Amino acid sequence: MTDFLLELRSEEIPARMQAGARTELEKLFRAQMSAAGIEAGDLTIWSTPRRLALIAKGLPEATAAVSEELKGPRSSAPPQALEGFLRKTGLTQDQLEDRDGVYFAVIDKPGRATAEVLAEAIPAIVRGFAWPKSMRWGKESASSESLRWVRPLSGIVAIFGEDLVACEVSGISAGFATRGHRFHCPGEITIGSASDYAEKLRACHVIVDHEERQSIIRDGAAKAADDAGLTLVEDEGLVIENAGLTEWPVPLLGRFDETFLEVPPEVIQLTARVNQKYFVVNDAGGKLANGFVCTANIDAVDGGAEIVAGNRKVLAARLSDARFFWEQDRKTKLEDHAKKLDRITFHEKLGNVADKVERVAKLAEWLASEGIVPNCDPALARKAAELAKADLVTEMVGEFPELQGLMGGYYARAEGLPDAVADAIRDHYKPVGQGDDVPTAPVTVAVALADKLDTLFGFFREDMFPTGSKDPFALRRAGISSLRLILQNGLKLSTDAAATQWLGQSDPAAQLNEKQIADRKILTTIPDFLTERLAVQLRETGISADVVQASREWNSRDDTRLDRTEARARDLQAFLATEDGANLLAGYKRAANILKQAGEVSATAAATPLTDADAALLAALDAAEPAASAAVAEERFTDAMAALASLRAPIDAFFDGVMVNDPDETVRAYRLGLLARFTGAVHGVADFAKIEG
Repeated sequence: MTDFLLELRSEEIPARMQAGARTELEKLFRAQMSAAGIEAGDLTIWSTPRRLALIAKGLPEATAAVSEELKGPRSSAPPQALEGFLRKTGLTQDQLEDRDGVYFAVIDKPGRATAEVLAEAIPAIVRGFAWPKSMRWGKESASSESLRWVRPLSGIVAIFGEDLVACEVSGISAGFATRGHRFHCPGEITIGSASDYAEKLRACHVIVDHEERQSIIRDGAAKAADDAGLTLVEDEGLVIENAGLTEWPVPLLGRFDETFLEVPPEVIQLTARVNQKYFVVNDAGGKLANGFVCTANIDAVDGGAEIVAGNRKVLAARLSDARFFWEQDRKTKLEDHAKKLDRITFHEKLGNVADKVERVAKLAEWLASEGIVPNCDPALARKAAELAKADLVTEMVGEFPELQGLMGGYYARAEGLPDAVADAIRDHYKPVGQGDDVPTAPVTVAVALADKLDTLFGFFREDMFPTGSKDPFALRRAGISSLRLILQNGLKLSTDAAATQWLGQSDPAAQLNEKQIADRKILTTIPDFLTERLAVQLRETGISADVVQASREWNSRDDTRLDRTEARARDLQAFLATEDGANLLAGYKRAANILKQAGEVSATAAATPLTDADAALLAALDAAEPAASAAVAEERFTDAMAALASLRAPIDAFFDGVMVNDPDETVRAYRLGLLARFTGAVHGVADFAKIEG
């Protein structure tokens, strides 16, 4: 068994593409080996800004010889069938075997030297490599057939054991030579085998293992900060990016002018991170300090003093721009910034951002005034919504779109607006992702929920639904965020009521035109959409989708209050997991089937029970129906399930003790009526017909 080394060297590979390139290299190599009958086993794949490397350990010296058997036509088949089979196999008729009147072709394939397989595989891997962006170069680039690569490919190392795998790709021949660090060791290095590759490069100031470089940056940046009495603000994405930009990383601490700290800390961090790839640091009190950690790519003879000085100048220029934006934006009030929102198109069918702001403001005010968001001042909710998008036209957000909302909050506070308004402007986009915090401050909740519902209502009214994996307007995210705001804040919101308010159709006496009637489709599509999202979320807690549907559709109605659907689903799932719940479901299914076959049945029972089993079920229904109904009305779903549980034994005894379809029409009608009352009582709590099993 022999080890194989492949290095593909090029000009700088963008850091953001390196993880994908490692995955692509592994995929293509395994595919090539598998096609040749070689099991690749464990692979080691590394990347630096200037190279991709793969080491495959324990490859066989040669592929195994194989014998392939193909069944052909019968010997009595027409000549054309035999001729086609011979063309397919490349054999002659006398090379075929006749087995009981059927031709078989036995093709022996001798083993091949693995080095030969690799020599064919390497060009195929290089030419088949999928980069997010690639380029052609040199004289050959005029042809569309020329090699495409992320950056000009400059060298290939391909060694099997200690032998060169001779191959060539677009004029670049494989060899033993690679190059070390661009500055510390720019000359050629001769690699002897896979075993000495990493250490020879290390001796020439190249750490080829990207994970080792990440550890050096992570630990070195933290130490540099700690040595200065500071704490590094951890940023794993920045660690990975810096590792993708360096081959010999050296973290260095620098300082910037303290006067820049008057700029919001998020602006400083984003300026340092996005523009310069620097880490920021906090002081002992946890506040942003006037320090940064940059990652050099060389071991400087002066300990990095000149590098830090140069980086300080560049960062100072960036921070000066940020401070200018901060000062300029504050010269204009948010309400004046908001007047420019009509210049920004939200969507061609939904108007501009100013139109959206007005819709959100009305909905937020309604959520507050109706008490749906408790303890929320309607005037503050409207004010916050009217100003929530104003920072979109500021200089700072124009430079850093990631700061939208956040900067609006800072500007609101700077001009003396109430904290509740400033906080709502800052946080109204939340929750953005699954791990994001859910706002709880009343004004923030009202504005955030109104913003997301407006997006859903608007796009659904225009029939722009997410389909399959396509969701260009992030409507699924808006739906999940709405759910989290509703459920984690315990909001008793009917989506029907919210949609009707949004449509301007809250007056029940108003006559609706054809367009307004068509718009009301969102009254069904929105609950369906949000219930699907709820089912997905609850599935992770062990609640099945059919239980969610059963909890939404009950007593012949669709419940559009999602908090009630969730609470009912949790209690129903727990109930069905008990023996009483499982047996009651079975009894319900049996009763429903009997009633389905019987057709229309009156739920009014005869005055006098006919048997003890009839009497027991009737008495249980008389007690359970009002108890369950009262519990549902008061949203005590656990108590409602307990009331249903009291029906379990009587319905079991009923089925065991009587014949429902009695020959006597009066008796049959009486017992069918009891079953109709039983299923009706169950439906008063949840739609058991939706439950599988």
